[in-house]
Amino acid sequence: MASNSTPLVPGQPAPSFSLKDSTGATVSLSDYSGQNVIVYFYPKAATPGCTTEACDFRDNLNSLQASGYSVLGISPDAPEEIAAFASNESLNFPLLSDPENEVAIAYGAYGEKTIGEKTLVGTLRSTAVINADGTVRQIEYGVDAQGHVARLRDSLGV
Repeated sequence: MASNSTPLVPGQPAPSFSLKDSTGATVSLSDYSGQNVIVYFYPKAATPGCTTEACDFRDNLNSLQASGYSVLGISPDAPEEIAAFASNESLNFPLLSDPENEVAIAYGAYGEKTIGEKTLVGTLRSTAVINADGTVRQIEYGVDAQGHVARLRDSLGV
């Protein structure tokens, strides 16, 4: 099996990216230059954990934005899949498609994980907070979807 990608550390520049959103439009990290951005990686749209996490971001988006944070969700799902997910769950922030896992790898959010008795390689539930200057403020790997946004808000003082 493939080894895990290299984790990021606070203070280093956030890897740039340009990915398609649910409408097929290209969204780049540089679009958020000068802004604080929460970039979270999730394994598969419309699965229980990913739905819990996405809805948690949806329900807390106003307070995050009021504190100066934008939110971007990234998964390997195709734009059509994330469009259906966003519509079904009334998600109010961009979801981006990373079908080759290039961005997940760049962020250290790709590698081996165990689900039940199986060991798989794929997107690891992870969250990066990027400062307005483009550096990583904080990075979390192996995130538990339940209560993640509350813990994140607490660590950011939101």
